Amino acid sequence: MRPRVTGRHDGVHIRRAVARDAKRLTRLVTGSRAYEGPYAPMVAGYRIGPDYIEAHAVHVAVGDDGRVLGFYALILSPPEPPEPPELDLMFVADDVQGRGIGRLLVGHLREEARRAGADAVRVVAHPPAEGFYRSIGAERTGTVAARPPAVMWDRPELTLRVDAGP
Repeated sequence: MRPRVTGRHDGVHIRRAVARDAKRLTRLVTGSRAYEGPYAPMVAGYRIGPDYIEAHAVHVAVGDDGRVLGFYALILSPPEPPEPPELDLMFVADDVQGRGIGRLLVGHLREEARRAGADAVRVVAHPPAEGFYRSIGAERTGTVAARPPAVMWDRPELTLRVDAGP
C-alpha cells in the first residue's frame, strides 16, 4: 500500500507515517544534535516502533528523493474527558533545519488538530526548542517539572492555538 500524500511545499511532501518508517524516525530522534551533552540520556536507547506509529497521528516530511526530513506525532485523546491533543514528538533532520520543514510540519499538525475538533495543542518542549515554538505562535503556559531519572530538567509547557499562525 502506498502512503497517502497530505501536503506539499517546495519539493517536500507530508504523508502519514507507516510501520516501515519506524527505524528512520528512531534514527532522527537518537541522532539529533539537540540531544547531545546533558540531554543525551533522554534519547539513549529511545525507539519508535510500528505500534506507536499505528496508535498515533504520526506524519513525516519527505523530500522528492524519498528521504524522511522530519516528523511529528500528535496524541489525540478520547473525547471523554475532553483534553487538548498533545504534540508528543517533533524532529527535523539536523542538516535541513532552517529550511521551513518545521513550519511545514506545524502547519500540517494544526490542520490535523482542527480536523479532530481541537482549538489548541499542548506542547511540552525540549528547553532549547522553546524559541522555535514561540516563533510559530505558541504561548508559554507553565513549566513541567523534571522527572528523574527519565527527564532531569524542567521543561516549558506551551499552548499552540490551531487557528493562530506566526
